[in-house]
Amino acid sequence: MNIERICLLGLGEVGRTLAEDLLRGSAVELQVWDAQLDRADSAAAKNYQALAALAGAQDTRLQRASSGASAALNCQLVLSAVTADQAINAARAILPGLADNTWFVDLNSVSPVTKQQLSHAVEKVGGRFVEAAIMSPIGPQRSAAPMLLAGPQASDFEILGRDLGFSAMRAVSPSLGVAAATKMCRSVIIKGMEALVTESLLAARYYGVDGAVLESLNDLFPRPDWSQHAQYLISRSLQHGGRRAAEMREVAKTVHEAGLTPWMSEGCVERQAWAAQFHSLLQEPTLGGMLDAMQAQLDQHNNPHE
Repeated sequence: MNIERICLLGLGEVGRTLAEDLLRGSAVELQVWDAQLDRADSAAAKNYQALAALAGAQDTRLQRASSGASAALNCQLVLSAVTADQAINAARAILPGLADNTWFVDLNSVSPVTKQQLSHAVEKVGGRFVEAAIMSPIGPQRSAAPMLLAGPQASDFEILGRDLGFSAMRAVSPSLGVAAATKMCRSVIIKGMEALVTESLLAARYYGVDGAVLESLNDLFPRPDWSQHAQYLISRSLQHGGRRAAEMREVAKTVHEAGLTPWMSEGCVERQAWAAQFHSLLQEPTLGGMLDAMQAQLDQHNNPHE
């Protein structure tokens, strides 16, 4: 099957990045849809405007679907890159326009059970489902970021995906849920580290021992730039805390489905969701400045009349 037209669901950071690379590196047509596109102040609307500027007025390859139901019409491939909590809703919205044998690749960070639910919904209307897991931040490597594929159709789609520019896409198992489980278990550590560093260093800054804490971390986890690394970890939560909280809810489900009580993952949900309120502080140039600004905002919230 030749891929000439792609339906892209979700115009957040991942969706916009993939759309840019597909427009620049291939001849495919893109039909995009996001539930937030009608909100002019939303990230999705702003990202669509940026894509339209990239494509140019004369390029008809970029089109905006008028609704979810029409988003997949005449498309041979659907790429779903919405937030974890919207993965099922987004899939259900576009299924009325999904033709037989259309590929549906779910890139969302959701649990193996959620992937199975998505697969059932897609295959019920004749689609071909593949689960995918992006195993690094999308920014640095973009479409060349490592992506794991799983499910009965994974090996067949790997060839098509690589032709579209997903050069590090790799089928790892014919069993649905393997790629998702890999991503979810990794996120316990990656998103958990962000939450731990945020909580540790805010408390350490209050007591005036943040420098000593960072120095001691270097004894256990040697690296030359612990201060910069800590700021990077905290900034990821400030920038994407809402999305990360949604993902960590799926992680907690994954851990629970393994027979474990997800104490760490559930705590991470709370800290990531909490961090999102400090989004405006991302431009703070130093770790100390970021921590101080966060504390000042907390003080203002807790003592609004002082």
